[in-house]
Amino acid sequence: QIYFRKKKKKDRTMSFAKIAKSFARNYIKPLRSKLFQTRTVAQKPKMVHNDLATGVVATVTSLAAVAGGMYYFTQPNYSAIRAEIEELLDDLDYDDGSYGPVFVRLAWHNAGTYNMFDKTGGSEGAGMRFATEAKDPANAGLDIARARLEPIKQKYPEISYSDLWSLAGTVAIESLGGPKMKWVGGRKDNVSEELGPPAGRLPDAARGADHLRAVFYRMGFSDQEIVALSGAHVLGRCHTDRSGFKGPWVFSPTTFSNEYYRELFENRWKPKKWNGPHQFEDKSGKLMMLPTDMAIIEDPIFKPYAEMYYKDEELFFNDFAKVWYKLQHVGFTL
Repeated sequence: QIYFRKKKKKDRTMSFAKIAKSFARNYIKPLRSKLFQTRTVAQKPKMVHNDLATGVVATVTSLAAVAGGMYYFTQPNYSAIRAEIEELLDDLDYDDGSYGPVFVRLAWHNAGTYNMFDKTGGSEGAGMRFATEAKDPANAGLDIARARLEPIKQKYPEISYSDLWSLAGTVAIESLGGPKMKWVGGRKDNVSEELGPPAGRLPDAARGADHLRAVFYRMGFSDQEIVALSGAHVLGRCHTDRSGFKGPWVFSPTTFSNEYYRELFENRWKPKKWNGPHQFEDKSGKLMMLPTDMAIIEDPIFKPYAEMYYKDEELFFNDFAKVWYKLQHVGFTL
């Protein structure tokens, strides 16, 4: 007896991977092109890889499934994140009532490791997540700022730590009365400690003009830019349990202005007699200056720039905005 088999119809159903590839080819690629063509300065689309087990990244612009994982074209909501940072600034129980100054210090120290000669360090990487940078004595106390910002990172996981810290410092300056500044997102975090810079690249406040030049020239800054950046000392204060130094530079340490330069020129400074590192104090004993601050008015090249900013706050604001932007984008390819 002869049996005639029915010829099986070819299975024309597509696998999930094939559907995903087709979707990516026909929809994602054109959309991605449009996104990159229309990006704004403060919103830089980026592709972030998340393994299936890690869950979905927030603010998904579009997705394509590929064998082994999910890919998301994400665009952090920088406007919402800015608002969240502003909400974290004021706290009457912390220091002078604001976390703004320590956010500025975090952003500055995160970027201040840059070396233009070997292109290492800078605002990308977020090296303070690892022991080498976190335990650098120059970064003592910055764990407070990082912890304060952590809830924002958890709420907006699509933003890198590098971007979050940089944006926090920028928002703090603006919120405390400083100039409005341009800022670009898209920094990447290092995946391991080995990719970060060595410790010891930040300025030593106990030293003088030559040391300042060595540190800032390494990053590509001029003498005028060094003096302009020093004006950020108008914010915050030193703590004995962090830097070892003690006191604020001005009487209004949560207001951004050119007051730092006014105090340098109009006040009288003498070495502080105390059981601590070498620093200077005014007649009242309530304000202080560091050796690196005094170098700004003692060095014959630095001093004329300091005088300019002392006499013209608008000029200081304009120049500071430019040099802060430069600092926050060293080591970061746009």
